[in-house]
Amino acid sequence: MASSTALVFGSLIAITMVLPTLATVHTVGDSSGWAIGADYSSWTGDKTFAVGDTLVFNYGAGHTVDEVKESDYKSCSAGNSISTDSSGATTIALKTAGTHYFICSVPGHCSGGMKLAVTVKAGKDTTPSTGKAPPSDGTATTTTPTTTTTTTTAARSNSASTTGVFSVVAMLIVSLISFFGLRMAWEI
Repeated sequence: MASSTALVFGSLIAITMVLPTLATVHTVGDSSGWAIGADYSSWTGDKTFAVGDTLVFNYGAGHTVDEVKESDYKSCSAGNSISTDSSGATTIALKTAGTHYFICSVPGHCSGGMKLAVTVKAGKDTTPSTGKAPPSDGTATTTTPTTTTTTTTAARSNSASTTGVFSVVAMLIVSLISFFGLRMAWEI
């Protein structure tokens, strides 16, 4: 009897510890996707990006997603891209903290708005990122993310606020189950 109570209690603690670490999937541009004329600085304004999160770029034929250095982002140059994809559904895992820069390498598209800068924090934070690059001190650092191509729909994505609410609700449910489960175990 005591061992089953300990097993239930241990399992509930393990579940409660895992729930807050859920990563967020950010669909770039939400329902508009990766397109000319979008304002990605505004899109990033209310979002927080953390290591472990994922960016999903959905776009039609004739576009690319290139990760580039800050200087190439500013000049809309894709000649030295860190990674590139043109599949129509590009998923980028954010594995390192710092600012990551993305452009469409098709001539005229980057200058037409298809450019995105995201500041990735080392862990989950409640402060939204500005989507703007920090001032450069003249030194350059390069990070190489892993790019995976998948077919993704907008329904699969979650906004940061939805994931946060889900985590809180899930933790409350698990806490209530734990409370009543332990209460019943002690009464037996």
